Amino acid sequence: MSIDGPSGALGAHRHCLSAGPASGPIDAEAAGEALFLLAAEMVRRVNTEVSLTSLLTLAMLERTGPRRVTELAAIQEITQPSMTALVNRLEKAGLVMRLRDPDDQRAVRVSLSPAGAAHLRSFEEAGAERFVRLIQNLPDDEAGALGGAIKALRHLWELAAGQELVPTIRLPSPSVESASEGSGAR
Repeated sequence: MSIDGPSGALGAHRHCLSAGPASGPIDAEAAGEALFLLAAEMVRRVNTEVSLTSLLTLAMLERTGPRRVTELAAIQEITQPSMTALVNRLEKAGLVMRLRDPDDQRAVRVSLSPAGAAHLRSFEEAGAERFVRLIQNLPDDEAGALGGAIKALRHLWELAAGQELVPTIRLPSPSVESASEGSGAR
């Protein structure tokens, strides 16, 4: 169920996409919401020795190659000092290495180490295994529908992986009235 009630997070602004002549239209917002909720639940249950930001940083380094700390901080939308501390922890754990930037010998780039690649691979395999166990609990028709969607799911992953900067989700600011209620003003 949607956190925004039965009409979903996007309310009445649903868009239907054609899934092909045999299967008819799909509700893109409902599919997006279902995928988001599934991904969020899987991420929430991550049991790892490093933070989610660390895992995302390792995955980005694997996908894009070595990066400067300033680039990593901008992409992860955290401060440079926070990213420097994160890289220091990852380096101490042997998951990344600092290498001289070939374009500017004064600068360094952070690179995924072989141990970091192995850690990331282990995390991905454990995550895939969790999905396998969930899929095995689905009725045959639903598991078959997922099997038919593998090509589309891989394409979605490729599209998502190609987006370095994602829009920041901003929470609405409390109104002046609710702010004064919270401060005890009457």
